[in-house]
Amino acid sequence: MGIFEPYRAIGYITSGVPFSVQRLGTETFVTVAVGKAFQIYNCSNLKLMLIGPQLPKKIRALASYRDFTFAACGTDIAVFKRAHQVANWSRHSAKVNLLLLFGDHILSVDADGNVFIWSFKGIEDNPAPIEHIKLDANFTPTCIMHPDTYLNKVLIGSQEGSLQLWNISTKKKLYEFKGWNSSICSCVSSPALDVTAVGCADGTIHVHNIRYDKEVVTFKHSARGTVTALSFSTDGQPLLASGGSSGVISIWNLEKKRLQSVMREAHESSIISLHFFANEPVLMSSSADNSIKMWIFDTSDGDPRLLRFRSGHSAPPLCIRFYANGRHILSAGQDRAFRLFSVIQDQQSRELSQGHISKRAKKLRMKEEELKLKPVIAFDCAEIRERDWCNVVTCHMDTEQAYVWRLQNFVIGEHILRPCPENPTPVKACAISACGNFAVLGTAGGWIERFNLQSGISRGSYLDMPKGSAHDGEVIGVACDSTNTLMISAGYHGDIKVWDFKGCYVKSSWEVGCTVVKIVYNRLNGLLATVTDDLVISLYDVVALRMVRKFEGHTDRITDLCFSEDGKWLLSSSMDGSLRIWDVILARQIDAIHVDVSITALSLSPNMDVLATTHVDQNGVYLWVNRSIFSGASNVDSFASGKEVVNVRLPSISSTNGSQTEDSDEPVTDNSVSKDAFVSPTFIKQIPELVTLSLLPKSQWQSLINIDIIKVRNKPIEPPKKPEKAPFFLPAVPSLSGEILFTPSEANGDVKGNDVGMNDRKLDMAPSPFLQLLQSSVEIKNFSAFTDYIKGLSPSALDMELRMLQIIDDENLEDLDGKPEMISIELLLDYFVHEISYKNNFEFIQAVIRLFLKIHGETIRRHPKLQDKAKKLLEIQSDVWQKIDTMFQRTRCMVTFLSNSQF
Repeated sequence: MGIFEPYRAIGYITSGVPFSVQRLGTETFVTVAVGKAFQIYNCSNLKLMLIGPQLPKKIRALASYRDFTFAACGTDIAVFKRAHQVANWSRHSAKVNLLLLFGDHILSVDADGNVFIWSFKGIEDNPAPIEHIKLDANFTPTCIMHPDTYLNKVLIGSQEGSLQLWNISTKKKLYEFKGWNSSICSCVSSPALDVTAVGCADGTIHVHNIRYDKEVVTFKHSARGTVTALSFSTDGQPLLASGGSSGVISIWNLEKKRLQSVMREAHESSIISLHFFANEPVLMSSSADNSIKMWIFDTSDGDPRLLRFRSGHSAPPLCIRFYANGRHILSAGQDRAFRLFSVIQDQQSRELSQGHISKRAKKLRMKEEELKLKPVIAFDCAEIRERDWCNVVTCHMDTEQAYVWRLQNFVIGEHILRPCPENPTPVKACAISACGNFAVLGTAGGWIERFNLQSGISRGSYLDMPKGSAHDGEVIGVACDSTNTLMISAGYHGDIKVWDFKGCYVKSSWEVGCTVVKIVYNRLNGLLATVTDDLVISLYDVVALRMVRKFEGHTDRITDLCFSEDGKWLLSSSMDGSLRIWDVILARQIDAIHVDVSITALSLSPNMDVLATTHVDQNGVYLWVNRSIFSGASNVDSFASGKEVVNVRLPSISSTNGSQTEDSDEPVTDNSVSKDAFVSPTFIKQIPELVTLSLLPKSQWQSLINIDIIKVRNKPIEPPKKPEKAPFFLPAVPSLSGEILFTPSEANGDVKGNDVGMNDRKLDMAPSPFLQLLQSSVEIKNFSAFTDYIKGLSPSALDMELRMLQIIDDENLEDLDGKPEMISIELLLDYFVHEISYKNNFEFIQAVIRLFLKIHGETIRRHPKLQDKAKKLLEIQSDVWQKIDTMFQRTRCMVTFLSNSQF
């Protein structure tokens, strides 16, 4: 495995599998499939609640019941209780396409017409189906539903156009509906008894009475395409929602038997699922465009409005860039969307607004996609001016102007940058200066112009006077140095020029000798990396005007380049599927990985801890973690593969993977590469000068310090009073000690005394888990299990465990050595010395030490052996605290200086 290890994929919301909705208490949850994993959202705010583990193959059907989730992948059905797989049902010989929750059973239907009935009560004990039904040979099932009040009966639609009513208890076909000479794609039960709605491939919707086999009403979609989803309203309004393959949602009024409203731009792709919430005027829809939307019917004209939604890219991203110190990723895709993804909290991801697109599209009766800006081909950003004015500039495909964006408000800016208005040509390259005040644009006609981002006004053009333009051909890239002294540009024909930033004149230039494809400039080391069509990466010193490095190794078109923040690494990706890391100082390749799906764009976070990539035909952004940082190893070569190319699978949706096989439909993370990726630094090698905290709530470790005050505050005012006479119906209940609390004589008030005296009782106590873990941790020199145990205890429980070791009678010092309590106190002191020296769980261990010394301080003072260990603990504590206090002092000085400064 190389330096970067697969972590997880972000930007995936849903796929082309119908969702499953269930209600738990007062909350409603929706389970959606995302490739080979599933995700659960809370419908009240569409917050991501749970991500399931990775499955061997793509999920084809879903069902959910309380804590259980049933996912059909290939010929198997995986059963999960929350995120843990508890069973795997495998009896089908063909791919399972349909799942139906039927009481305490699950019905699964495969492509060959086999229907299996599974019971999920006692899943671990009953892995086999309880019933099996074989459908007719000329009957290809496409949908399945249970008509309300029809006991043990299901209705199955077919690709041939007919419907069949089956009794799953007797395994008999009760009736066959002839159909409407069109494939049935969806069917749903209505609130009215015996009535169902059937959607066909020809765009017709048939509301049918299955009891009398009579047509109630027929609707026809105005847009061409298949009826892919149906749902009835249950809040009293006679509405039927239908979704088509064109992304249109139609609302039909069943009383008036006509179309009520049409949402033409509901989704950009085929509608997969529709669901009206029970007794609510809210409709949920999902689509193959990677989005979930909720619509509410609360307007006066009866038209629904968008209530809330979650969406990602509906087409593969083209450009990505880390932003906000690595917390966010800017992404531009082929779907004409410009998005901001959060690496930390998925709920913060959003699409940047391009204005009132929806209102304009509705007014002009056009598609929203037609009004959006064309796909972004290049962009640049500067965080320094985020609060002042627009700080992002974008170039769009075949567009003669560039657009600016204000990321503070997540909206497009008010200025449009138009270089060379006399002879406009598409803008191909852009760069923002280090100060964040200027944007430099390069066009396909060889023109380079500088604009002020605050006002949008042109501040000069870069002209090579004999030519009348900057370059003879297309401008491939532009870049600015860190002091606004130089501006570097590259032309398509291989000419690279260094300009005076303010004077706009050429200071120097040179010819590469080949067609330049891409350039990247690093402001820290002043090196310019160029990619030519001969698959060679060259590094130039723009001040010395000479080539300093040359890297070769890719065998296909190089798609992207990226410098590390310190300028020591250069990362490159290619259509040959490889990602290579080059050491700029050593002038050699230090690592290379190969993925099954070629990388199209990449970006390395400023801290060099996370790498983001996009891939061919993949709508998400994939994250990789730097193993050399998280493992604490000081030498990167221990992880780097050198010139060897290592095959790696793409990151999965979830960071923890389930079982995997090699015949998967989509690359996923290999379990073998993650065995030692996130091992705690305590187990391998402590990261120097790093202080780790316990991540416990502040109240938990502070309660250990104030445990005596809390006990006094919670002490009852009066002791409990014994009842004068116990009720006659009071049962005899055995206590923890085995005694009976109330005997018949005690119930009558004739208590003669306690037969068993406290002094005569002999207790045979086994070592508690606290002592067992402590002893085993000292033996193997690994205190992680013991630390996790005491962190899981409440403050009062930990206080009780420490007080159980208290020595009451310590007058005779010679007899203390053999006592178990003395041995336990010595082990605890060794534990504290270890944890303090490694600076693990620092604030929690400090609180535990304070409580420990408060209880056992007198015993330590009277015993010489314990005093030696206590002195060792004091020395380490003083040394560690001195280093930490020095770091705090630097911060205090800086804060004091800034707070007293006059701006």
